[in-house]
Amino acid sequence: MDDDTAGSRVEIAGLVKRFGGGAEPISAVDGVTLDIAAGSVVALTGPSGSGKSTLLHLIGAIEQADEGTVTVDGVSVTGLRRAALARYRQRVGFVFQRYHLLPALTVLDNVIAPVLPRRGHGDHAARARELLDAVGLAGRERALPAQLSGGQQQRVAIARALMGGPGLLLADEPTGNLDSATGAQILDLLLGLRDQHGMTILLATHERAVAARCDRLVRLGDGRVVEDVDLTGGEDPATTYARASGLRL
Repeated sequence: MDDDTAGSRVEIAGLVKRFGGGAEPISAVDGVTLDIAAGSVVALTGPSGSGKSTLLHLIGAIEQADEGTVTVDGVSVTGLRRAALARYRQRVGFVFQRYHLLPALTVLDNVIAPVLPRRGHGDHAARARELLDAVGLAGRERALPAQLSGGQQQRVAIARALMGGPGLLLADEPTGNLDSATGAQILDLLLGLRDQHGMTILLATHERAVAARCDRLVRLGDGRVVEDVDLTGGEDPATTYARASGLRL
């Protein structure tokens, strides 16, 4: 794997996303402003419907904002046209709660799938094997998703998200379908990849144990930022974990 991936800085200003027509549309994201440092791991928390997933979709250009801006590494994502948006999405990694693996494809082919439309990018299969080795799945390249555990499927999804060498990884409840021990292993993997490659990670979660291990906790309520806490603070890890675990999610 390449070791020179640089984390992306993400700047969000006055971001708004509304759903529904009529006189009273619902603001899923309502005036969010955040500055996310390159290489940081940020937990997005809050109750269901608070806007976590929508915010990730706006940052990843899956959804289009109604107002405000998303700027990544100095480039205004909200101002990009279709072709440029497609190129931007190729540089962002996505990990979802439900894995979204293609059941008829092998593990190796699932990892390669996002880059198949691209040309001139070297040996995709070789890089996919390197990534599978990095996530602990060497030797399972020919397996089908149904032959894997939930935790193994999520590892495949992470490897797939890393195929493009992203500086930004967006993870929406990546441990939500896993037991606590397997979820902790997945988080260990994500944090280890950040330490090795410097990626910026935005992680939506309901789980205190996950949020407490991030650098920063941003809690949303009704589409707005209601709490923004730095969890690095120079404390020893046990103190930081205890403080973060006591925060309202």
